[in-house]
Amino acid sequence: MVEIAVMGYGVVGTGVIEVLTKHAEGLTRRAHERMHVKYILVRRDFPEPPMMGTFTKSFDQILNDPEVKIVVEVMGGLDPAYDYVRRCLLAGKSVVTSNKELVAAKGADLLQVAKDNNVNFLFEASVGGGIPIIRPMSQCLAANVVVGVAGILNGTTNYILTKMFRDGADFADALAEAQRLGYAERDPTADIEGIDACRKICILASLAYGKHVYPEQVHTEGITKISRADVEYAEKWGGVVKLIGEAKRMHNKKLQIIVCPMFIDRDSQLANVDGVFNGIMVRGDITGDVVFYGKGAGKMPTASAVVADVIDCVKHLKARKYLYWSDGAPDYVEDYRSGVRAFYIRAHAINSDNAFEKAAELFPGVSRLLRKHALTGEFAFVTGDLPEQECDKKLQQLSASGVTIDSRIRIGEM
Repeated sequence: MVEIAVMGYGVVGTGVIEVLTKHAEGLTRRAHERMHVKYILVRRDFPEPPMMGTFTKSFDQILNDPEVKIVVEVMGGLDPAYDYVRRCLLAGKSVVTSNKELVAAKGADLLQVAKDNNVNFLFEASVGGGIPIIRPMSQCLAANVVVGVAGILNGTTNYILTKMFRDGADFADALAEAQRLGYAERDPTADIEGIDACRKICILASLAYGKHVYPEQVHTEGITKISRADVEYAEKWGGVVKLIGEAKRMHNKKLQIIVCPMFIDRDSQLANVDGVFNGIMVRGDITGDVVFYGKGAGKMPTASAVVADVIDCVKHLKARKYLYWSDGAPDYVEDYRSGVRAFYIRAHAINSDNAFEKAAELFPGVSRLLRKHALTGEFAFVTGDLPEQECDKKLQQLSASGVTIDSRIRIGEM
């Protein structure tokens, strides 16, 4: 029998306990060992908890118990999760976590500690909830050189953008609906400002290319500035607006990585990922595009991924799984402004036709977009491919001629 401790008894923690207890027989068969939850670490009192004898407020009780071989961390955040996880690994205990903030900020360090102590640090649930992605990338696609990885990594923002596209809702109304349905937190900042997606693309990029990418290295934009006009122009262009996390390695071995809203062509497999669902596309040099799709959050999908990692740890108590990346460097990620791509621009001027002619002079090969109910003086266009720095300089010139730039959105390539 393998003794387990679960640190945290919130939404995911209760889900993990539910899966471990309700599916005990099947899990034992798959793991070839019976698993038993010896401790549940909590920070507050619970009236009549269902597993009264297992509840503890003492981390040291878990740390100093040699019978506990696997620790599940579902507390969230960095403090005290980082300290607790690191000390567990140093004590020779394998750790499973769903904590994307922890892995994105401290993954390289914790993987090194796990390696040094011949234990496992697994985090399938940190990206995509119940969608298998960490294990497929590290094992099933191991024969490939990853050309790029891109995805819709946050269900809250995807729900909001889908609502804006399908129902014509504006951002504020779509956000309020997401909060009413429980898809968005009372404070939705981490979701709508792209912070959550940033952490996830950092983990995927670190895994794909073998060096840690820190969130502060990634240019991140949210969806708060997306308007109904932008959504309508995306449809006229032949696509949709999605919040995308994207990473690819350049010829100089450095990474281009960004999180931002993008126009996605309707032919892209990511364009049809709607509602609260996530979609992750991995482009391998051998396989081509492989897409992983499903619910990216929620109690039971996340618990499913956590328990799958627990089973993996049980199977590898004597032989550590190889899951590792080294620490990164400050110059590992290129300046996002050096990236070359096309851009959608929405602007207004006293005379929109004259203003568009000026834009066409600055941006050779532009195509104009039209929509019903456009405001007086409004115009929009899509540029050809050019470096982002050059695009910004040209927009400054356009502004100097009396044009007000209202929106600039990148055109996605995957």
